[in-house]
Amino acid sequence: MIESPFRIKPGKKLNLRKLSTNDTDGFKDRALAEEASAKNLQRLSELQDILYAEGKQSLLVVLQAIDAGGKDGTINHIFSGVNPQGCNVTSFKVPTSVEKAHDFLWRYHAAVPPKGMIGIFNRSHYESVIVERIHGYAPKPVWKKRYDYINRFEEMLTDEGTTVVKFFLNISKKEQAERMQARLDDPKKNWKFNPGDLEERKYWDDYQDAFEDALRKCSTDSAPWYAIPSDRKWFRNWAISDILVRTLTAMNPKYPPPIPDIGKYKVV
Repeated sequence: MIESPFRIKPGKKLNLRKLSTNDTDGFKDRALAEEASAKNLQRLSELQDILYAEGKQSLLVVLQAIDAGGKDGTINHIFSGVNPQGCNVTSFKVPTSVEKAHDFLWRYHAAVPPKGMIGIFNRSHYESVIVERIHGYAPKPVWKKRYDYINRFEEMLTDEGTTVVKFFLNISKKEQAERMQARLDDPKKNWKFNPGDLEERKYWDDYQDAFEDALRKCSTDSAPWYAIPSDRKWFRNWAISDILVRTLTAMNPKYPPPIPDIGKYKVV
């Protein structure tokens, strides 16, 4: 578990509405933050190479946010320099009929990264206590039990060698409106606009309540939640890259030893 002012501490009260969405954690200059981010991304690439070579442990990065919260942009920026062979991104859409026929964790477990890999969940198993809760797809007696199931699921992953780190990209309602309007105004962003997002925006308060419960009940020492101020994308990128680099450093991956007597081999 990596310490950060944005970590949601287990067992503590949480009022999501009181958390800053535009904090810069002391950065007064965007350029300085971007310079620090660039160094983090270089280090992230180096650590991923070692993790992949070692092949003994894996890292699962969970991203959750309100619509237009910046999940795609985060993935595009943070993982721009990693080797695609060692990194998988899974975006979870509306469950298929096959997925609905299984337990709610089935499709997520199938996407957990194998040893040596970094796996990124763009949305995740937390949709089962957020969207399904808000829209009544699952009755309250069902989704209320799922927090415990999720904690046990993540504990099992940790015990089996997968480090789990979870980021909630915390933006303001005003920032969401500006990003949605930008999708309408910019022809190059029109493809991102979904009329359904405007309907979901009406549930802003419900989403805040659902995210708050998920973060409060499922931030554990072994699988912590971080609520990242994300109105400023440049700061979001630094904060997440910093936590990821420190997480991978703490995992302490090692290159495997060479084959015996490697020095006697020569290329001719």
